[in-house]
Amino acid sequence: MKLTWSAGNRIELLENGEEYYPRVFEAISRARREVVIETFILFDDPVGRQLHAVLLDVARRGVQVDLTVDGYGSPDLSEEFIGALTDAGVRLHVYDPRPRLLGLRYNLVRRMHRKIVVIDGELAFIGGINFSEDHLLSSGPESKQDYAVQIQGPVVQQLHGFVHEVLAPVRSALLGWVRHGFRRQAKVQPPPLPTAGTAHAALVTRDNERHPNDIERCYRMAIRTAKREIVIANAYFFPGYRLLRELRRAARRGVAVHLILQGEPDMAIARIGARMLYHSLVKDGVHVHEYCRRPLHGKVAVVDGQWATVGSSNLDPLSLSLNLEANVLIRDQGFAAELRQRLQRLMDNECREMSREALPKRTMWRYVTSALAFHLLRHFPSWAGVLPRDGKFIRSFIGRRHVDVHPEAARQAER
Repeated sequence: MKLTWSAGNRIELLENGEEYYPRVFEAISRARREVVIETFILFDDPVGRQLHAVLLDVARRGVQVDLTVDGYGSPDLSEEFIGALTDAGVRLHVYDPRPRLLGLRYNLVRRMHRKIVVIDGELAFIGGINFSEDHLLSSGPESKQDYAVQIQGPVVQQLHGFVHEVLAPVRSALLGWVRHGFRRQAKVQPPPLPTAGTAHAALVTRDNERHPNDIERCYRMAIRTAKREIVIANAYFFPGYRLLRELRRAARRGVAVHLILQGEPDMAIARIGARMLYHSLVKDGVHVHEYCRRPLHGKVAVVDGQWATVGSSNLDPLSLSLNLEANVLIRDQGFAAELRQRLQRLMDNECREMSREALPKRTMWRYVTSALAFHLLRHFPSWAGVLPRDGKFIRSFIGRRHVDVHPEAARQAER
């Protein structure tokens, strides 16, 4: 794993849809050349229609727009919704589009789970927030608690290069460039972006080819080197043994380890899985806080007031072993202090700490069922390994037509 750290970035924390959507929509509306978006979920709801409207506006005035959604996360976009976009010139790409089977979605694993927006190669957003109304507090008690960041500065070049690298095989196939004897022109490296702030930052991604465990390794490295404090807020917490071991070792050597996990989850299995781990964590001195106001959807962490991460990756088997994910790593005292302060507010006002006394007693029945469930969940990624990897079809919509593209086949042909 090789990280490329860039200095001179300005990174602003955005909490929930109330802070995120106005920034993103305003930035898109001011785009001059291009907008590239990757999102797990895009719904045809008030938020999705706001994005739809701003993309139509910029595409009609000549801005190139590439929008990639996941076939499982965004299954119900209507012909009218898609047609209006493509008629305006938006290139819509759907990762692993599959029809429902008996009314059910069955493409459950290896999802395109990233949430990235890059505008003109100069401004970027990344985090855990999808384009759906349930990220707004006004949507009711099931609204999600989540975080993203707005980024300016040299690290945006990493995100810009990454999203274009992902799209390159798709565009090649769509334009008929994939043929024997084709040679791509050497890439022209754009000039570095000017500094915009004081933060050091790096993009870290996870895929099923070259970077299968980069995000988890970054977490483990930060935990292993922590000296004072670790605060992790994560929606779906069921990491591997090595990450759990690093957390317990950190607590035993005197580091204050705080985990903010779901107390009111949108999926009950998320809490069941996490609670299997509470006894061993709390026994070693880890402070477990269950967030109880509404579903927690965040994927953030702060270590020693210096290092932070914000992104799409949960600490569970799907995110760490199967899905396509992206996080930004940040070294900046000011940013870390702000994120730490917001997480402290959650712990003080909207969480309950799971003390040893509050945990249910470990009866033989609980022990056996927990052990079985633990190994079922932990070995699930290896069982899912028999399924196709990243070489899934992407359905790209250009105008009123669509083309199915196999990214791996395109990459091989380009070579």
